[in-house]
Amino acid sequence: MIRFLTAGESHGKGLTAIVEGFPSNITLTEEYIENHLKRRQMGYGRGLRMKIESDKAEILSGVRFEKTLGSPISMYIKNSDWENWSDEMATGKKKADFEKISIPRPGHADLVGVQKYNFDDIRNSIERSSARETAARVAACSVARKFLEEFGIKVGSFVESIGGVYDKEKFIDNLFLNNIDENFNAWDLAVGADRSEVRVLDGVHENRIINKIKLAKKNGDTLGGTFFVIASGVPAGLGSFTHYDKKISSDIANSIMSINAVKAVEIGTGFDSANSFGSESHDEITIVNGKLGRRTNRAGGIEGGITTGLPIIVRAAMKPIATLMSPIESVDLSTMNKIVSRRERSDFVAVPACAVIAESMLAWVLADHILQKFGGDSIEETKDNFNSYTSKLNSRLTKNFKKK
Repeated sequence: MIRFLTAGESHGKGLTAIVEGFPSNITLTEEYIENHLKRRQMGYGRGLRMKIESDKAEILSGVRFEKTLGSPISMYIKNSDWENWSDEMATGKKKADFEKISIPRPGHADLVGVQKYNFDDIRNSIERSSARETAARVAACSVARKFLEEFGIKVGSFVESIGGVYDKEKFIDNLFLNNIDENFNAWDLAVGADRSEVRVLDGVHENRIINKIKLAKKNGDTLGGTFFVIASGVPAGLGSFTHYDKKISSDIANSIMSINAVKAVEIGTGFDSANSFGSESHDEITIVNGKLGRRTNRAGGIEGGITTGLPIIVRAAMKPIATLMSPIESVDLSTMNKIVSRRERSDFVAVPACAVIAESMLAWVLADHILQKFGGDSIEETKDNFNSYTSKLNSRLTKNFKKK
């Protein structure tokens, strides 16, 4: 139903995003998009690039008087650092001689990129495989996030750990146990996390993580970590069990795994559920105030590839960034001799930013499934269909299963 396309290199002129398939009359402003772009740039342990760039998305088409038109939306994010790379990254004829990069970094797309695309310069791999591309994703997915807000669906995230430093209190347990208010808002988690330099929910935890990052910096090393992404207000019935590519759980896993350096994704209690009895893992079905509910939410809001109506809970793991200031062993492709890998300007930690990018990707999947189910050429039509479905959800079940 919807799709987006990004283009641009890390040190090129800029990044472009084209978004297609959203209905008309969604309120959308450049300021709204810029807010989420700024959130992507935050976090203790980020590199010098964040001091150079101040990302802003210019809306070029598809919006008039702050309302979407139903036509493709195009956006442009300028790379401020382009001025320093205009000769080396020129799209026209080569203007100067540059030393070709021939030493790949382990853990990055350097080597596999030149193998796949038959390059003679690793720079060609570096530029597009860079996480700089995710700025365009956040811009594109801000349209999806704004669309979801029309239905009261909110997405948020927080960092669980960095470098193996976990909080002593597991904030996620209240969500797994379903010990939350019926008006729970996932965005409130993001607001709380954004107050922290490393996007955690506890000051003591923050200090312990920052100390670990300082150690990594001192050693010229990098750190990865884990984070949670949560969506609230999601109705039951998105996705399907009828075919493998209709399950919303597979779409979510695909979208989060597409983020640079993410190596694992789980929904609900995920891998921990493999160590539990079924009686300890599944969510008992209850009736509260005449409405169907679940005693717990260990399934993370999805059963059989379909949303249950409870908050969606996704956990992901990001590996340490591949560029090290104290490099490890590699091979110089020009001589085929052993050598330490090269350095490239980079972050020491980017887990907080990764969590924000994951919010964007989850928002995109949810928006896609909302439009698959409810359709609509205008936001008003989509909302009418959505409200009709959700208002009758319980009454239809009662009618269908009423004993005669």
